Amino acid sequence: MEVIIAGMLSIACLIQNLSLVIADLQFQIYFGYWTLGILEKMAVEITEFLLSAQSADLKVRNEAEGRLRQFQEQNLSGFLLSLSIELSNDGKPIESRRLAGIVLKNSLDAKDATTKEHLVHRWVSSDVSLRSQIKGLLLNTLGSSVSEAGHTAAQVIAKIASIEIPRKEWPELIASLLANMTQQDKPSSLKQATLEALGYVCEEISHNVLVQDEVNSVLTAVVQGMNVTEQSSVRLAATTALYNALDFAQTNFENEHERNYIMKVVCETAMAKEADIRQAAFECLVSIASTYYDVLEPYMQTLFELTANAVKGDEEGVALQAIEFWSSICDEEIELQDFETGETGDSYPHSRFIEKALPLLVPMLLETLLKQDEDQDQEDDIWNLAMAGGTCLGLVARTVGDAIVPLVMPFVQENISKPDWRSREAATYAFGSILEGPSVEKLSPMVVSALEFLLNAMRDQNSHVKDTTAWTLSRIFELLHSPATGFSVISPANLQKIMAVLLESIKDSPHVAEKVCGAIYYLAQGYEGFESGSSVLTPYLPEIISSLIATAERTDANDSKLRSAAYETLNEVVRCSNLVESSQIITQLLPVIMNKLGQTIELQILSSDDREKQGDLQALLCGVMQVIIQKLSSTDESKAIIFQAADQIMMLFLKVFACRSSTVHEEAMLAIGAFAYATGPEFGKYMPEFYKYLEMGLQNFEEYQVCSISVGAVGDICRAMDDKMLPYCDNIMSLLLKDLSSADLHRSVKPPIFSCFGDIALAIGVHFEKYVPYAMPMMQGAAEVCAQIDVNDEEMVEYGNQLKRSIFEAYSGILQGFKSSKAEIMLPHAQHLLKFIEVVAKDAHRDESVVRAAVAVLGDLADALGSNVKMLFKDLAFCSEFLGECLQSEDEQLKETATWTQGMIGRVFSVCG
Repeated sequence: MEVIIAGMLSIACLIQNLSLVIADLQFQIYFGYWTLGILEKMAVEITEFLLSAQSADLKVRNEAEGRLRQFQEQNLSGFLLSLSIELSNDGKPIESRRLAGIVLKNSLDAKDATTKEHLVHRWVSSDVSLRSQIKGLLLNTLGSSVSEAGHTAAQVIAKIASIEIPRKEWPELIASLLANMTQQDKPSSLKQATLEALGYVCEEISHNVLVQDEVNSVLTAVVQGMNVTEQSSVRLAATTALYNALDFAQTNFENEHERNYIMKVVCETAMAKEADIRQAAFECLVSIASTYYDVLEPYMQTLFELTANAVKGDEEGVALQAIEFWSSICDEEIELQDFETGETGDSYPHSRFIEKALPLLVPMLLETLLKQDEDQDQEDDIWNLAMAGGTCLGLVARTVGDAIVPLVMPFVQENISKPDWRSREAATYAFGSILEGPSVEKLSPMVVSALEFLLNAMRDQNSHVKDTTAWTLSRIFELLHSPATGFSVISPANLQKIMAVLLESIKDSPHVAEKVCGAIYYLAQGYEGFESGSSVLTPYLPEIISSLIATAERTDANDSKLRSAAYETLNEVVRCSNLVESSQIITQLLPVIMNKLGQTIELQILSSDDREKQGDLQALLCGVMQVIIQKLSSTDESKAIIFQAADQIMMLFLKVFACRSSTVHEEAMLAIGAFAYATGPEFGKYMPEFYKYLEMGLQNFEEYQVCSISVGAVGDICRAMDDKMLPYCDNIMSLLLKDLSSADLHRSVKPPIFSCFGDIALAIGVHFEKYVPYAMPMMQGAAEVCAQIDVNDEEMVEYGNQLKRSIFEAYSGILQGFKSSKAEIMLPHAQHLLKFIEVVAKDAHRDESVVRAAVAVLGDLADALGSNVKMLFKDLAFCSEFLGECLQSEDEQLKETATWTQGMIGRVFSVCG
């Protein structure tokens, strides 16, 4: 069976990939000239191929795949139509129909954005009559007596709808689907498939592409489908469809009568006799809680009763959604509190549902903590009532703060010493869950008195209790240990016992040891920035480091999580240590890690699994090397240690690159950046050998994170080598410009490339002149892209801010690079830059980093070009307003930059007289 499924997926993916290659070969067939006999013959032939493509016999499967590929290449239109005929024909085997649907769906959609764009273009460019016939066949298939075929057709319909509805090309679809729901005597299978199609369509399209009449009709059909008189399969499909349609219901929820009706039906459905329908209804309530929080007040009593009953007595899947409802309410109220503490001055409806429900809600959640699974600590993907309840309890604590403490502490005190492990674990979990939210004043006496008990609990007989205790200790150290701010539950008096317990407990079972690593991580992090206090930890560093290395080498862990946790904790311990006192310890650590990295290169690789394990270990060790190099290079005295070992370090990195793994490539490239910074111009002697790996990284479009980090490494090396970078710049600039021009490279890599232009220009100065004719059009084109960003898309707004900041950084680097001579090269581009700054200054969606970069480049422009830009500045009223706004900021760095920029602009006018 696995072979057959693999074959199905293989041919589906193969056909999708091949369709890209043969796009230019397709030709249109005008189906008006076809006869039914030809269509029938084609359908028979494709049935045979689709079945054979799923054969367990490799030879048969390969031959069938070849014939399907040939059909697609020679006649794509006929191929798509034949797939639709196959899916629609109840006389065909379900196996061939299933694969036909998969291939058809993959011909319309893909996860990769570039591939998807191509498939969409191919569909909209197809003959209108072909598309019409395919859509007609799919709509007919909704009525199939085979439910799987109707289900698949619903998915394909939604994919086509996502392409055509925004283009106003399938206006009759919603009416056609609604007709299936309103006509008398239609079979329940048709209603089910139609509701699935409506749900999928709502999931695929934006909520603003349907007119309100269509939304009303869809909601009416869906809510009627949830009626208790309908068959279970129809009710489930309708409830799921409502979940997908809720974003469309904004106007309906604003109407009290319509809202009451929808809420009544959903609440009734949450009490259906079928568990899957109840779960789907609670999923709707979770979505309603986050989407329509401001209108929930009249329904909260009913909703509390529904959720409480579900949590206490329903099946786990339903109970989990009932808890999720309250977690969603918490999320909304936490966000509202953030708005209230902000400076926007806006008013938001805050109903304080959690505060009102607190006396009943908290006991309900505490009861769930006692419903643990025996193996919940062993598997990462387990999610049960106890975990959901604890998570929600933590959100409640963040929502109401101090008010939760008196409601939780009696439960903790009652259960913490009981003989039943479930009681002890639940009490510890409850205590750890409420550590974020209440004030330090409220928590500190309680935590200080509990710390001794918790340390003793690390010797509990039950591993679940030890696991949760270690997690709770890590939470205490994360949230209540900050000597730099004047408060910590850790003192010289209790530190010795804390360290003794942690270093003993790190030898416990892997899942407990992993949590102990987290506790050590936050313990070390708390001393960051508190130099006088970090010495308290210094005496323990040798034992901490050796324990973490020993933990990373344990062989009793089933996966690499413990090893990763140990090395990440080692990184934090090194990073946060007091270098004055710990330099010798870190110096001794360097050859240990180098030796371990060298051993990985000698590992015997017999399989892809061996290769993956080698890469993962090398990545972790390169990460440790990066932190050690950064720490030792932070003072001139300790930097000498890096110089002494530089040749051996670089030789190791080059051997690691030769192993070629994308994961290790990322970490090694980051370490190279730190190494280049540490060695400065001396890094130049390694460039001839290293450059080929840098070039590989810059061309790695598929693993775009590698490409992005390689771009960052170019910047690090430029800052290290300055004009010694010049011999490599032609090739690097060529690769960077090619990356920017590529439609295949992930967009997240492009902002770092612009920043890199600035780094290169700063390094090579006037020699950047020959790249200006190529770099400037790219930068100006990217500025135009920024102006077209969809402000309703949060992800795109964030990307737009990254792009703006990087463009400004590029301009700053280039202006500074030309400042000493040839600054006039940038004069023709000054007006475009000023216009871009003005656009950003008026942009309500800019972030602080963009503002800082804009102010800085404004000063760089005035500084570099001087009196040449007097006339440009003279007519720019936005400058004084923008700078005035920045000078009023609470961001000291921004104020300082704005003051400097104001001085540079003032100098332009004073020099001119």
